[in-house]
Amino acid sequence: MHGPGSSGWLLVALCAATGAYCLLRMRSSVEEQRRAAGGEALMGFGMAAMAVPAAVFTPPAWTWPLWAAVFGAAGLHALWAARASARHLHHAVGAGAMVYMAVVMAAAPQGAHHGGAGIPALTAALLLYFAAYVLVTGARLAPVAAVAGGPPGAGPGTGAGTGWGDRPELARACRLSMGIAMVAMLLTM
Repeated sequence: MHGPGSSGWLLVALCAATGAYCLLRMRSSVEEQRRAAGGEALMGFGMAAMAVPAAVFTPPAWTWPLWAAVFGAAGLHALWAARASARHLHHAVGAGAMVYMAVVMAAAPQGAHHGGAGIPALTAALLLYFAAYVLVTGARLAPVAAVAGGPPGAGPGTGAGTGWGDRPELARACRLSMGIAMVAMLLTM
């Protein structure tokens, strides 16, 4: 969070683009996809705001508790939704990580927005979780037909005939990019 200029801006762009695509996914005809996309859009835009380089903008001290409350509420909502689908547990972990980062930033002295902050064991556990998530999600994006030597685009889940908001591989790519961004943000703590 609040890393060096160019990498910080790349992270802002990645998270903002992901959040924008998630807003597009909210127009899906599939109810479950719309619900998940809303939480993911919130996460993408929240991560983009947290990644803005401190040299450009340092948020006022009151924003960190506000973000902790917003993502705490999102985490509780994800836990409630996990009753219907275990996939929402990942959203709860992501929201919990955002709460953790906001609390760490609120407790940090003004201007000390990275390096050595937080609880090392918790940071490491979150890093391990999101690194594993990135690896598994990235492996799932590899087309089955390409791996098996078949023609490209012939594998399951190619999304042929669906709208931009209903393409499962793009939703996975969206989640993968947020996972990568989360790893990057946790590494700066």
